[in-house]
Amino acid sequence: QVQLVESGGGLVQAGGSLRLSCAASGSIFSINAMGWYRQAPGKQRELVATIIRGGSTNYADSVKGRFTISRDNAKNTVYLQMNSLKPEDTATYYCKLDTQLRGYWGKGTLVTVSS
Repeated sequence: QVQLVESGGGLVQAGGSLRLSCAASGSIFSINAMGWYRQAPGKQRELVATIIRGGSTNYADSVKGRFTISRDNAKNTVYLQMNSLKPEDTATYYCKLDTQLRGYWGKGTLVTVSS
């Protein structure tokens, strides 16, 4: 089994920054990708950013230029640096880890951006 633990969420004013972390542990044999998704109240879960094994990254258009995903392979940890936060970024942020066999989700961390 794989466990994912997110941290770093909280309350921040618009224009501020937060850094989310997601540490993976357990039976991790081969990671294809890690990423961040978010779900706002009443909305579907959406992709925020992903980073694949080779290091390539992908971002939602709404966060390009403001968010940066990075990964520490030695620690099996993925980060999401969020700058210039907007009220519309308010959501629960979930970490996901994809192996060749399946995907694993964390329990989420809440980010609230006040105007």
